[in-house]
Amino acid sequence: MSAITINSKLRMNSGFKIPVLGYGVVFQKADLGKSPANICGGVVTQALKAGYRHVDCAAVYRNEIPAGKALRESGIPREEVFFTSKVYQPALTYEGVKAQVDLSLKNSGLGYLDLMLIHAPYGGREGRKAAWKALVESVEEGKVRSIGVSNYGVKHLDEMEEYMKELEEGGKGKGGVISVGQWEIHPWLPRSDIVEWCKKRNIVVEAYSPLVRGQRLDDKDLQPLIKKYGKSAAQILIRWSLQHGFVPLPKSVTANRIVDNATVYDFELTEEDIKSFTFDSYSVSGWDPTVAALDE
Repeated sequence: MSAITINSKLRMNSGFKIPVLGYGVVFQKADLGKSPANICGGVVTQALKAGYRHVDCAAVYRNEIPAGKALRESGIPREEVFFTSKVYQPALTYEGVKAQVDLSLKNSGLGYLDLMLIHAPYGGREGRKAAWKALVESVEEGKVRSIGVSNYGVKHLDEMEEYMKELEEGGKGKGGVISVGQWEIHPWLPRSDIVEWCKKRNIVVEAYSPLVRGQRLDDKDLQPLIKKYGKSAAQILIRWSLQHGFVPLPKSVTANRIVDNATVYDFELTEEDIKSFTFDSYSVSGWDPTVAALDE
């Protein structure tokens, strides 16, 4: 495989490029003082200093304002940073998504959003269709450059292709293009069915929780690789994701770990190690909307 660096990018179906390593921005609590997540603006600044140029936020996590401020004050040209947010609504609506895009633009203060995702597939078929229509229009309006989905199961994705064709009947391009899909993916949750669906359509696959929320860092299957490569468990997991062609989004609020998570370009896992460290399992560390029924 070609050498991956911190500056490597993948071309999306939209025509724009996305950095292959992203920094997952932590949750910004309203009640300051109770969680280290409240330093999210500061850790975004640390991530940028460590070389990250891709910041992944979400409206429901209330991190758009501090992350956007950190990006604006970094001195890095706007076109050199990639900013993602997500719209989450238990009952998706056209008006709600349009309003959230405008609010995310205001919160970030960045002029445009590089990527906007539908955070979860809740809302029923008509809600999902309306939400997608709103995102397509946001691209047409120049507010968003690329769009996609998060936490959609294959059944949601198959359904999506149907209503994209329906929207396309309203005019060329009205159905939009899926540029990115984001899921929890790691060796214990490879999601081969979803990954295969995306690969056939050249959709970039992002992996959130690539470190399994820290739940498996002491796993027995990791230890031989840690010893062999002289790397941390987190670095092995991020490298596994990169070599699968995913875009991992590791989170950390610790300065040295933010740096370590970006120091993964001086080694390469062998094909044999990747295969033996990919398990036929379905171990979810957080929530899993992919299993939601189509009428939810």
